[in-house]
Amino acid sequence: MPSRALLDEFIAVVESGDHAGAIERYYAEDASMQENAAPPRVGRDGLVAHERGILARTSNVYSKAMASVVEGDRVAIHWIFELTSRSGRVHRVDEVAMQEWRGDKIFRERFFYDPGSPKS
Repeated sequence: MPSRALLDEFIAVVESGDHAGAIERYYAEDASMQENAAPPRVGRDGLVAHERGILARTSNVYSKAMASVVEGDRVAIHWIFELTSRSGRVHRVDEVAMQEWRGDKIFRERFFYDPGSPKS
């Protein structure tokens, strides 16, 4: 079960822009991530590789946790992400991440957001 301090530490790492590092440090080896109703991606190494692929296509990622809740082994985080492509196009994602923790590691995460959110 994550402590409030551990969750705040995780959020700070993501907000610092170290998205791949956050996965390496805070996710279990057998962790899964799921985008809305899509099939989950499984395995920390694959999750890190996927994240690095996204980051390689961006010139900047702004990440801000608007609110977070810890309830035993379950965590909810309301995130705002703004991903700027190399061409300068900004994609804003307003999402809620639902996490299940096993001890001090995330082992299941599902993201809920509007996939048609506006791009500028």
